[in-house]
Amino acid sequence: MTTPAQDAPLVFPSVAFRPVRLLVLSFAVTAVAVVAAGLTGHLMVGVFFGVGLLLGLLNALLVRRSVASITAKEHPMKSTMALNSATRLAVITVIGLIIAYIFRPAGLGVVFGLALFQILLVASTALPVWKKLRAGDWADDSAGGATAGSEGTEGKNSTDD
Repeated sequence: MTTPAQDAPLVFPSVAFRPVRLLVLSFAVTAVAVVAAGLTGHLMVGVFFGVGLLLGLLNALLVRRSVASITAKEHPMKSTMALNSATRLAVITVIGLIIAYIFRPAGLGVVFGLALFQILLVASTALPVWKKLRAGDWADDSAGGATAGSEGTEGKNSTDD
């Protein structure tokens, strides 16, 4: 017997999210952006690019915090997660656009920094998972035959990876 989708518990898999690594990577990308922008005579574009990267990191940390608090509830609701995400993204976007408008044209670097951070975030979380799948480590977890992959992540923690 299966549980209907609307009654299923809200479960999020553990993700290879490393905020310190992302912070270091953001500083490195910011340094490159500042040097490149400085060489073209637009130093502040590089600085605002770094501000956008840091806003993206702030957003990622807030995502982790909200997922932890929502999934800690006895009956987490998907609608709560959606509303939280929409509100957080709207606030971060408005902050980025206000900075871009006030400090135009150089402030537009914030928008590009936010966009690049999303690419860095996806790459830094997807690559470790992809490497694990290529190495065949997932086969150890799914030795159950026909029911492989149906266990979920309820009993796992971040050290299981």
